[in-house]
Amino acid sequence: MHYHTLVKDNLPIGSGVTEAICKTIVKQRLCQSGMKWNEKAAGLVQSLRTLERSNQWEQFWRKISQCGTGF
Repeated sequence: MHYHTLVKDNLPIGSGVTEAICKTIVKQRLCQSGMKWNEKAAGLVQSLRTLERSNQWEQFWRKISQCGTGF
């Protein structure tokens, strides 16, 4: 990696940001008391939580309204 370029562009170079996102997106939801998840359901929940936090939630639902779910 070109760390000097990342630092110059004010981008994170450590793992702290990744660890914080994992705690926020994954651990807080999937590790609640008594919860059991299969891999597919856990992946879907995490995708929705990520969409919500990425400011693309409204865009996602507009697309679903236009095209349907495809299920």
